[in-house]
Amino acid sequence: MTFDAFVSHYLNSMRQTQRRSEKTIEAYSGDLKQAVAFFGTHADIKSLDTLSVIAWVRALNTKNVGGRSICRKLSALRGLFGEAVNQKIIQTNPAANVRAPKAVKYLPNTLSPDAVQRLLDAPFNFDDPGAVRDQAIFELLYSSGLRLAEVLGLTLQDVLDNPEELKILGKGSKERIVPVGKKARAALAIWLENREKWDLGVTDSVFLTKKGTCISPRTVQRRLDIRAREVGLDQHVHPHALRHSAATHMLESSGDLRAIQEFLGHQSLSTTQIYTHLDFQHLAEVYDKAHPRAKPK
Repeated sequence: MTFDAFVSHYLNSMRQTQRRSEKTIEAYSGDLKQAVAFFGTHADIKSLDTLSVIAWVRALNTKNVGGRSICRKLSALRGLFGEAVNQKIIQTNPAANVRAPKAVKYLPNTLSPDAVQRLLDAPFNFDDPGAVRDQAIFELLYSSGLRLAEVLGLTLQDVLDNPEELKILGKGSKERIVPVGKKARAALAIWLENREKWDLGVTDSVFLTKKGTCISPRTVQRRLDIRAREVGLDQHVHPHALRHSAATHMLESSGDLRAIQEFLGHQSLSTTQIYTHLDFQHLAEVYDKAHPRAKPK
C-alpha cells in the first residue's frame, strides 16, 4: 500500500470512529499531506524507515518550521504509523524514536497594568453598537483570561445563566469555570441591550456583526489593534496579549501558579510555567531598581 493511500484511509477512519474535533482532523490532514508531498505520492509505506522520517524533520527545520510545529507534525506521523502497525501493514513505527529540534520558548507578549488600563478605559461612542460590542469583547479577554475563540464561541445561554461566571469549553473539549469581573459584566450588559438591534435570528452567538452574523476573529484583531494605536501604545496588541496580561498580572499579585493553570485552562502545569519567566523578569526589574547592592555607584 502506498503511504498516500494509507493517509487517506487513516483520516477517513479518524472522522468515522474517533472522537476528534474537525479542527484537529484538519490539522492532522494538513501535516500528513505535507509528509506525502515529501515522501512522494507513490512511496510504499513499507519502504519508509526512521531515516526517512529524520530526513523529513531536517527538511522542515531547514525551512525554518518551528520546533512546536515539527512536534505536532511528528505526533500526527507517529499516530499514523502506529495504526499501520496495529493493522500489521508494517512491523515497527519508524517515527517512534524521532524527536523534533528543541522548541524555542518565546515569552508571551504582555501589557503592563497601566497599558491595559489605557486600552480598556479609553473613551468610545456608546451610541455605536460596534464600539460597545468591541468593549465587551476586550473586557472579557482580560477579565477572564479567555482565548479569542472562547469569547466568540459564547452563546446567549452561556452569559445569561450566571453573569458573574462563565462555563468555558476550551481546548481538548476541557470545561472550566472562570469569573467575570465587574467592568466586564457591565460592558457585556450594555452590549446585550445593543445586540437586539443587530439580531436577525441567524445565530445565538453573543457577539454579532451589523448583518446579524458571528463576528470573525480577524475583525476583532484589527479593531483591537486600532484601539491600541489610538491610545498611543507603541506595540502591536493581539487579543491573546490580553489573556497573557491577565495571567501575568494575577501571578505577580498572587504567586499561585496552580490557580493560574485552572484560570487559563491549561492541561499541563508546564504550559503555565512560562509565566514564571515573566514573573522573574518583573522581579529582576524591581531588584535592579530598588536593591541597594544592585544600583551602580
